Amino acid sequence: MASLSDLIMQQVVANSGNLEIPSNVKDTVLNGLSSSILGSLTQTATKSGGLDDIKNLLTGKSNAGSSPITALASNLFAKNILSKLNLGDASKTALVALIPTVISKLSNVIKDQDGDGDVDLNDILLSLKGGGKSSAGSSLLGAATGILGSLFGKK
Repeated sequence: MASLSDLIMQQVVANSGNLEIPSNVKDTVLNGLSSSILGSLTQTATKSGGLDDIKNLLTGKSNAGSSPITALASNLFAKNILSKLNLGDASKTALVALIPTVISKLSNVIKDQDGDGDVDLNDILLSLKGGGKSSAGSSLLGAATGILGSLFGKK
């Protein structure tokens, strides 16, 4: 079962291959990118309307490049990681520019998993669980869908 954190890190690693990151700070940078994106999603989830914003972002209904979630992730990364590293401006710019790419790639892993013809909260949960229709019966998934589904107005 891939967690959201795992999916984010996979996309960070996959999309950072062309960037020159000094080996002595590579782990710090990659972990910082991942934790900044996850932190942004977490902070957004606690705000009014935040779950809808996350749903729209992860289902591709909103653009990662112009999303406030992406902007928050970029700010977190710049403040918590880049400000503590001695990297040139070009490297810092390239690393921050990676964030919208990673977030947009996350939406590519979220597909219609339950066969109901749309991408909704249930599909997000199934995608993170790594299953399709056959996984929908698990009690954990059912409970999470019930609790979170009510937040999205899903019955």
